[in-house]
Amino acid sequence: MSIVTEQLSFHYGKKTVIDNLSLKINSGFNVLLGPNGAGKSTLFSMLTGLSQASIGNVHINGYDLKENRPKIMRSMGVVFQQSTLDFDLSVKQNLVYYAALHGISASKALSNISDILSQLQLTQRLNDKVRSLNGGHRRRVEIARALIHQPKVLLLDEATVGLDIDSRKMITDYVGKLCIDLDICVLWATHLIDEIAENDQLILINEGKITAQGLSRELCKKHNVDDIYQLYRRLTTSTELV
Repeated sequence: MSIVTEQLSFHYGKKTVIDNLSLKINSGFNVLLGPNGAGKSTLFSMLTGLSQASIGNVHINGYDLKENRPKIMRSMGVVFQQSTLDFDLSVKQNLVYYAALHGISASKALSNISDILSQLQLTQRLNDKVRSLNGGHRRRVEIARALIHQPKVLLLDEATVGLDIDSRKMITDYVGKLCIDLDICVLWATHLIDEIAENDQLILINEGKITAQGLSRELCKKHNVDDIYQLYRRLTTSTELV
């Protein structure tokens, strides 16, 4: 399983948001780190085909996105930065409705993710309306929903923004475990440095360009810095607190 981009560029009018971006992402937990406005969400939009590249190509699991988007989306799960759950429906209704869009029956859908629901502590919340859940549980529902059709690629865009530390750790630990258990390719976009471990595959993006890619601890060694925070500050122009 892999994501490959070749000389990818995207423009809003005269502004270049993604600039000649080429990368290859393999199975496992891959972190896309960059300041707000670096191009993370735009790249996600392009990887899902919601935005068309001005220049360049995207291949997911060997398929060209322009020519095979329906096939690719059947093997991809996505959690966007903004929630797309229906707050007036129950957890189960949200899951079943999404499954139906993939041609999966309600019973099959819940069977597919029974272990996931248990591990995310959602089994007892299936009949609760999403509106009654806190932010951390809503994110867990979105992750479960994204996995309902058993995708090979999972994209998560700032999936823990606004959550407390315990919820963030629970979700990042769980997604990392998914990579091992299901052998999937995960791309996790964040601007929060404390979500990154030294053994994570790290992609650093700044002003629409990839400034570094590799194992976190090896990138720190290569750039002669003590930690990921120092690496981030050295390779971006950001002054935000992370």
